[in-house]
Amino acid sequence: MKKNIAVIKGDGIGPEIVNEALKVLHVIEKKYNHTFQLTEVLAGGAAIDATGNCLPQESIDQLLASDSVLLGAVGGPKYDSQPPENRPEKALLRIRSTLGLFANMRPAKLYPQLREASPLKDELVDEGIDFVVVRELTGGIYFGKHETWTENGQETAQDIMKYSTAEIRRIAKVAFDTAMVRRKHVTCVDKANVLDTSKLWRRTVREMAKDYPEVTLDFMYVDNAAMQICRKPSQFDVILTENMFGDILSDEASMITGTIGTIPSSSLGETSRGMYEPIHGSAPDIAGQDIADPLGTILSVGMMLKYSFGLEQEAEDIDRAVNAVLNAGYRTPDMMSEGMKKVSCHQMGDLVATEIENNCKEM
Repeated sequence: MKKNIAVIKGDGIGPEIVNEALKVLHVIEKKYNHTFQLTEVLAGGAAIDATGNCLPQESIDQLLASDSVLLGAVGGPKYDSQPPENRPEKALLRIRSTLGLFANMRPAKLYPQLREASPLKDELVDEGIDFVVVRELTGGIYFGKHETWTENGQETAQDIMKYSTAEIRRIAKVAFDTAMVRRKHVTCVDKANVLDTSKLWRRTVREMAKDYPEVTLDFMYVDNAAMQICRKPSQFDVILTENMFGDILSDEASMITGTIGTIPSSSLGETSRGMYEPIHGSAPDIAGQDIADPLGTILSVGMMLKYSFGLEQEAEDIDRAVNAVLNAGYRTPDMMSEGMKKVSCHQMGDLVATEIENNCKEM
């Protein structure tokens, strides 16, 4: 198989973690006789430094020519003085919009080897943490109209949250299809007691549910959902929600698994092309110290192989290798605990790559 992959290393720890993920990808490439053509693409702060633009046209052209996108992380305090339309984070919004990536999938799964790192009580951890947040990515308040003006001598601002039935239906279909291959339970999270957009979400999702009679559907207000994720995470299978609520809840969900360093994510659209990235930020405070956790990025490569390229065995190799390395007691500083063996970012990448090369056999 030959595929073109656009690689955005980004800012902060982005280059470090992406380099380790590429190390793993190269092992997969050699083992299974694939060809992955890599094109490094500038976006975010790195693009501002090089061109003055957070997402130059050349980068857009390269992304559109790719079969998939691997992203490290973008942003940092260095760019706080940039105008709003040129902030590194704006590059991500433009990429999602340009590539039509409307569905973000963030798994919240506790690796048994990391159970002691979870902040939850043992009895809650024992019940299991294994759910997926399906977040709408290209609508809502982040993409609505933003205005600032002076009114009665006071600076005033507003941000418009807007959704159409079509936008809701397409993300709801992703959630229901995901539930069908999991435990057949969708929880739609909204604020329908206050927001008209949430009322539209409820009507539309209920209608969609008629096409999935095997799936149990329930609804939950976002404030209650935030509490329930900490109170009883085992009750969730697939959480379906809009852009801003999903942004917040998926970060909360990742923290109950013990570390955000191991959580991958995918952003998908109507085609097989997606963008894959760890859920954590650029962590400029630890950049260049070789202590970042690359597992979320490595597992994101696994998601790319599976969902964009249909390479399930190769993706399984990565997942098995990560589990084997964790079983052997190796930990980066973010997940270090007593009795474990501390390793650096590049050492963790080496361990996973070596495990795939030596111990993950082709089926």
